[in-house]
Parts: sequence; structure tokens; C-alpha cells
Amino acid sequence: MLVEKNVPLQSCNSFHIVAKAHSLVRIASEADVQTVVTQPEWQEFPKFVLGGGSNIVLTGDVRPVVLKVEILGKRLVQETAKAYVVEAGAGENWHDFVTWTLQQGYPGLENMALIPGTVGAAPVQNVGAYGVELQDRFESLDAVDLQTGKVFSLNAAQCAFGYRDSVFKHSSQPLGLAGRAVITRVRFHLPKPWKAVLGYADIEKKMAEAKVTQPTAQQIYQWVCDIRRAKLPDPAVIGNAGSFFKNPTVTTEQCADIIARDPKIVHYHLADGSVKLAAGWLIDACGWKGKSVGNAGVYEKQALVLVNRGGATGGEVMTLARAIQTSVYERFGIMLEPEPVVV
Repeated sequence: MLVEKNVPLQSCNSFHIVAKAHSLVRIASEADVQTVVTQPEWQEFPKFVLGGGSNIVLTGDVRPVVLKVEILGKRLVQETAKAYVVEAGAGENWHDFVTWTLQQGYPGLENMALIPGTVGAAPVQNVGAYGVELQDRFESLDAVDLQTGKVFSLNAAQCAFGYRDSVFKHSSQPLGLAGRAVITRVRFHLPKPWKAVLGYADIEKKMAEAKVTQPTAQQIYQWVCDIRRAKLPDPAVIGNAGSFFKNPTVTTEQCADIIARDPKIVHYHLADGSVKLAAGWLIDACGWKGKSVGNAGVYEKQALVLVNRGGATGGEVMTLARAIQTSVYERFGIMLEPEPVVV
């Protein structure tokens, strides 16, 4: 277990916001977490769990002890007639893990390629893209209780997955686990036989261009990578946290009212009867694409992405986010909900 003081965090968050951790502990195993929990010199301090830093906005230096999760490892746990069960350490890069599963012949995660972040952060956010969410492929996870140091496991039902949501994003007692646990390993259930998940316009366009009607998992993986690279900025080049706002859901009546005023609004009907609206379209309709507040801006190619144009502070990012929320609410009566955690 490596302990460091006054650690710069600019390289540890995908927005590249300048901040530092007063104390940072590099977690390479469950035992490292247990040591932090049980040693008297650490017990009294609050803890902040940091994965790939792709879903946070730092608004200042981090005073709680930062637990930087760097647990590695990938393996096939079990193969049955119905599925492959694969496991990865929480510190593994998510995209690299998706790539590895395909290389090993375990398809099923290809629609979620190139999502930034780590494997351990993926269940917290219930990441998803192009018709597949993590909960659709989730088997179970292991975690360490930050109060007792005990290792425990959760299945999908116990994680209480929702749209970009899970039990790890809520702090209410007794079920909420926000700030109360460190995810150490995650297992995935990849069904056999494999079936392509299609239906999104961008993927359908790629199929038409390639003149393919039954794509392979590898083709879908490559298409998703190409689509995301064309639409979204590379965090290594332009600081960002991916999609900044959740796509809001409304009733059919609310949607009809909006369509009456804005017929071109992008929307999707869901199985439960509600309608999901494209947050990026709402933001673009309010004229925010390409605009800036200080050094924080709205990406020119995708209004759902806020970017660091160079030297942006967390305060500037949040000022921009609040201005966008106000504009969308005043025009559409919808309050957008941010995806990243504000620290």
C-alpha cells in the first residue's frame, strides 16, 4: 500500500482540473482497503474513492483521504452452455477490458466500447451505450465495507440499478452505499449464443455503408469506437467527463406538449410508456453548442459534452452547467440532472 501526500490530481480526472489530494492511498488489493479501515491513524478521516476520474468535477482540493483504486486482473471465471462469466479488477481500464473480452472470444460488451473510466466505476454509474447497459451483462461484484473492513458481494438486484444509477450513488441508510464501500472486483455474464444489439441510427448507418445485415461483435465494436471518436472529444486531448447530463424522461402527455412547440425534438418511447428525450438536443436548441463560460465550454460537435478549453476550474464548469439547466428549464420546463459527481 502506497501512501502519498499533497498529490496533484490533474492527471487523475478526465476534465484535467487542477486540484490536489491532501492524502492519497493507492489501493492494489482488498487487503489495502482493510488496512486503511482498521489502522487507527486512518479511521477518523473521511474517505473518497477515486477510480479513473472520468465522472467527477473537482471544485477544490480534496480533503478526505483519497483511495485511488488500482486493483488489476482479468480472467474467465466460468463457462457454461448459456454464458461466459468473466471478472476484472476494479482498477482495470473499462475500454481495455471490453477489448480483451472480444480478443478472448467472449462477446457481449461491444456496444459499450470506448466508455471512459474503470471497471470498478462502471457499476456505480450503470454505464451504457447503444442499447446495452451494464446491468444487462452484470453478474456480481465484490466490495469492502469502509466502516468494518469486511468483504461482501452483491448481485444485480442488490445493486438496485437504474438509469445511470445504483445503490453506490445514494447515501441514505440503511441501503445506500455511497462513500461506504470500495468496489474491488466485478463479474459479467455474457450470454451464449451471442446476439447483436442493433437499432440505433448511427449503427444502422454503419451497417448500410458496409452492406452488412448480420454484423459480428468485432464489427459492432469497431463501429461504436468510430462513432464515439467522431462525436466525442478524446479526454487525453480535451478535458471532459463525457455526457454531462442525463437524458430526461417525461410522460407521453409532456412529450406531446413539447412536440407541439418543437416538432423536431429527438425522443425515444420506452417500454414502460414514458418517453426519453435527448438532452443534447435540448441543450443545442437553447443555443449552447460551442458557447463558453470562462474556460469551460460546450463541445462544438455534441452539446451534451462540457469541455475544459484550457485551465478551467471546477467552479467554471458548474457555473456553465447551471446556466444550461436554467435555459433548458425556462424553454422546456425540464430540469436536467448532471451525471458527474461534484467534489
